[in-house]
Amino acid sequence: SDGTMDVALFHGLLLLLILPVLLYWHSATFHYFCKVTFFNIWVFTMATLLSPFVAIRGRCVENMKLLCAVIRPLKHLYGIKIEVLGAEHLNLKEPYVIVCNHQASLDLMGMVEVIPKRCVPIAKKELLYMGTVGWACWLSGIIFIDRQRTGDAIDVISQTAKTIRRENLRVWIFPEGTRNQSRSMLPFKRGAFHLAVQAQVPIFPVVISPYWDFFSSKEKKFTPGMFTIRVLPKIETRGLSPKDVPELTETVRNIMVDVFSEMSANPCRDQRVELPLLPGTGATMRTDSTRHEEDTTGTSH
Repeated sequence: SDGTMDVALFHGLLLLLILPVLLYWHSATFHYFCKVTFFNIWVFTMATLLSPFVAIRGRCVENMKLLCAVIRPLKHLYGIKIEVLGAEHLNLKEPYVIVCNHQASLDLMGMVEVIPKRCVPIAKKELLYMGTVGWACWLSGIIFIDRQRTGDAIDVISQTAKTIRRENLRVWIFPEGTRNQSRSMLPFKRGAFHLAVQAQVPIFPVVISPYWDFFSSKEKKFTPGMFTIRVLPKIETRGLSPKDVPELTETVRNIMVDVFSEMSANPCRDQRVELPLLPGTGATMRTDSTRHEEDTTGTSH
């Protein structure tokens, strides 16, 4: 009977080993959870391994390079292709603010593809308490904001406005404030626009195409796929004052919504899009690169 028990135990163990593999190949939901878990484990492990090295330098924007370098291999592991259009617009030597739509954790993969030198994201304060991930983010100069305390947020914005001018930094912000996988964009929070106006620096809208074809947290879908990132020409804020912020916010959101819906309709085609009138300017602008040749000098990244 011992032999029978051994065989039963062996079969049981074999089943335990085979079951996850079978589930991985045949259950889209299990497949999705495995990939999402791996994503989180990868980020946590890399942050833990990196922390001692970045700690040597202390809190410094240069540490962002290392953080980005460890995120980049993920696209190969997941079989995701990323196409970047208009990255040359970001080759300005001066500070600026990048605003980008926010769909899922996958945005991290897109961000590290286009993030320019000396650029830090603004993140929610909760991230700071996520162990080594929070520590690695803090050491990389990421700016944390408490979304619950408006006064605190305003304070951070005026501090950041001074910092980006003094240290020649760029800032990456998701103005929707939270992840959104709907067919359009959520209303934009005005912080990014107040920051750009206060610092009198340009805004670069960045639009990431929808992930619907290969990723959805609602449908528990995560397969190989492709997405496009479009960097639109800069929007000047020189001469604008706080009273122009609501209009500026709406204008930039409308531009981004138009580009997003165009990318949804033609996922593989880059078309020119007419951009509406901007506050404080007398002309419409187009997202073709000919108007912006003077911006393409400077450091490449």
